[in-house]
Amino acid sequence: MANVIPHGKDKNGQDRWLVRMYVRRDEQGKQIFHNHLVRGTRKDAERYARKMETERDQNTFVEPSKLPLSKFLDTWLDEYVQPRVAPRTCADYRYAMEKYVIPRMGTITLNRLQGMPMQFQKLINEVANSENQEGQKTIRTAQYVFTILKQAMKQAHALGLLARNPMEHMKRPRAEVKEMRSLTPDEAVRFLEASVSDRLHVLFALMVETGLRPGEALGLRWQDIDLEHRAIFVRHSLERLSTGWRLKEPKTKRSRRQIPLTATTANLLRDHRQNQLQERLRSKGKYVDHGFVFATAAGEPLRKNNVLRRHFKPILMAADLSSDIRFYDLRHTCATLLLLAGENPKVVAERLGHASVTMTLDRYSHVLPHMQQSATDKMESMLFDRSKQGGVL
Repeated sequence: MANVIPHGKDKNGQDRWLVRMYVRRDEQGKQIFHNHLVRGTRKDAERYARKMETERDQNTFVEPSKLPLSKFLDTWLDEYVQPRVAPRTCADYRYAMEKYVIPRMGTITLNRLQGMPMQFQKLINEVANSENQEGQKTIRTAQYVFTILKQAMKQAHALGLLARNPMEHMKRPRAEVKEMRSLTPDEAVRFLEASVSDRLHVLFALMVETGLRPGEALGLRWQDIDLEHRAIFVRHSLERLSTGWRLKEPKTKRSRRQIPLTATTANLLRDHRQNQLQERLRSKGKYVDHGFVFATAAGEPLRKNNVLRRHFKPILMAADLSSDIRFYDLRHTCATLLLLAGENPKVVAERLGHASVTMTLDRYSHVLPHMQQSATDKMESMLFDRSKQGGVL
């Protein structure tokens, strides 16, 4: 019979009970006990004790492992994930765990985790409510972390390291549906005019013109730009890590793309290159050349938060534009302006690096009514205006 022993109260004044149950003897003959704290009434503790005794007697009881979560995830990634998925996918799994899970829960042992489902929920909520480099809520990242963790905990349960999967009944976070925000043609002109004297004017002009993601723009290197033929090549994205930064390759083939440049922006980039070379000379050997197009005065890649605080937000204020406009909205502005100008959606999708034209049309559906009106006006001009002049119709 398991022992139910009073164990004081928790910080909220709730009674605690230590359930101590004999499990087996180890190889040296030492008795092994299962110890578990139950918060609530004595009946709650006795109910738990009877359940554990039944599982023990039916040989279904699992002794929770004292292995730290970080160690288990390392082993799981090495032995179960890596042999079964593409190297890139495994690297992304590992990065997600090292960035979001291990710093928060890595030292907690598996035997404690199985009784902490709310700890997992708290972690997922924290990830979902944080912001990425583009100032967007990281709902998709939270969904990704949720999926990986659920797989890992399912494997731990299958291996007998957990008596139950603490994520079994958790729900995948839902993405918020937000209305797309983009600058009007007039607002875009005002924004760029207000940025002319700013050190990063060409960065903002480039993003409005090409529709680059902020990470793609900040990750551009001079070797990715062909000024002679006026083109940029999107090959990677700048991503910030707790230990520094890395250049992350695009996940899809369509994200790797070539985008032509206007003569105006190509000239702006030439001038920017000369200014950067002057900064390098003034640094007197302290400049670290990583080859970035947009870098600090010391050659290091720009931090998104600094770009927002020191450049983007002041320009919005100078242009008398809403402070709610995000860095990422420059990409939306590019797509919206092109569609409003009657550009083929397939061309817009290719410029943005979308997986399909359908994605582009779904995402920028607010532009469709204008496109329909434009099409109607063209039909009026082609058919009925001609009829008024004695045409066929």
